[in-house]
Amino acid sequence: MTNGNEAVNLAAEQSKETADKNLPAFGDLPIPDDTANLRQGPNLHDGLLALLPLVGVWRGQGQANPPGTEEDITFGQQVVFSHDGENRLAYESRTWRMDDDGQPAGPARRETGWWTIDDDDNIEVIIAHSDGVAEIMYGKPMNERAWELQSNHVVATQNGRTDVQAGKRLYGLMPNNNLGWVDERVYDGEMAPWMSAELRRVMG
Repeated sequence: MTNGNEAVNLAAEQSKETADKNLPAFGDLPIPDDTANLRQGPNLHDGLLALLPLVGVWRGQGQANPPGTEEDITFGQQVVFSHDGENRLAYESRTWRMDDDGQPAGPARRETGWWTIDDDDNIEVIIAHSDGVAEIMYGKPMNERAWELQSNHVVATQNGRTDVQAGKRLYGLMPNNNLGWVDERVYDGEMAPWMSAELRRVMG
């Protein structure tokens, strides 16, 4: 188990490679650009302090187990948590397929949405999935390095996937300061693993 001081020292060491990188932006809007780097751009809103460790750009690999199959799929992923100084985090996930040799083999699922948290540490997440699903999740911080969410509403569009049912997600900073996450979904009346990944901070 990593203690607070060790985590801070590890984050400081990693920041030597990531502190000068940020989201690409045009920079010509009359409002602040989104930033995924706490050292650049507008200050993080005080209301988001419980979500502060998530801010950044994270990349890595994960595994997916489609419901009702024995298939085990490896995918690459980039997750971005950014802000514009307002009391919300913008969230974006992009994934890509991996071939049998571990090489990228084309784009896959995407997600985009918003995270907010109130004064009582109630987290609300709105996510639009690229495969035609809209989802609202609620949750709480488990501690200052982990966050748990549970589906409240899952709605498929007319052409969307109907096999994505209610579920829960756990996000957490691991002892190596990587971001790990696990998504479980209801299948045949029981919760079953669907997707998980371990991501390394590359910006912020």
